[in-house]
Amino acid sequence: MGLFKKNPFGHILFVKLWLIRILGALTHRRFKGFNELKIEGSEVLKELPETNVLFVSNHQTYFADVVAMFHVFNAGLSGREDSIKNIGYLWRPKLNLYFVAAKETMQSGLLPKIFAYVGSVSIERTWRAEGKDVSRQVKMSDVSNITKALNDGWVITFPQGTTKPWKPIRRGTAYLIKKNKPVVVPIVIDGFRRSFDKKGLNVKKKGILQSMEIKAPLEIDYENDAVDAIVEKLEFAIEQHPSFLKVIPSSEIKNQEALNKEREWKY
Repeated sequence: MGLFKKNPFGHILFVKLWLIRILGALTHRRFKGFNELKIEGSEVLKELPETNVLFVSNHQTYFADVVAMFHVFNAGLSGREDSIKNIGYLWRPKLNLYFVAAKETMQSGLLPKIFAYVGSVSIERTWRAEGKDVSRQVKMSDVSNITKALNDGWVITFPQGTTKPWKPIRRGTAYLIKKNKPVVVPIVIDGFRRSFDKKGLNVKKKGILQSMEIKAPLEIDYENDAVDAIVEKLEFAIEQHPSFLKVIPSSEIKNQEALNKEREWKY
């Protein structure tokens, strides 16, 4: 890697490399220390192509979700199965890993700007801005930038566009899938909302079991599946379909993790 080699967004890879190493070292104990991260399915990562992979996930905090995924992805690619033990995996991280985020969020301070350099594909939300509901056209440059990121590597997106549970999947994600035909890998996370504040920068509570399940790639007929059909597949895959909104009878609650999930569904 040349000292000043850049990615398609003009970011110097050497700078990005050291930012990932430093931020990874600073955040590791949030997921393997005073809080614990239970991982399932990391073996899926090693079977994926180098580019044009889209990860879709439910969303609980602005930044902690993505940071945890950076840890899990790099650990999995370095041979650790369902574990982020020993942060040596940060020495040679995957540099063509991106995440989709709201532009106003990534410009809200110095730390978000640093996160943006690490791998944000910043877009302008069409439905909300500055805490207010809006309605505006999709910027084609935003769509082009996500496509550019997919062509270069892996992209993480949160298709609900909000940290609130049970919100509908944005149809733009389905259009993006039909256009780019990526390998679509669902991820289901839990526990981050209880561990961190809304931004995911400050630890709210210690001793919380966080979880991340990486599922097998979705089967999608890019030519024949309708947008609504893809949206429904995404809702089921990340466990945000309305049918999941139910109260589990107490007799079926087997452990504290299930109880925590029930409380989150209710509130």
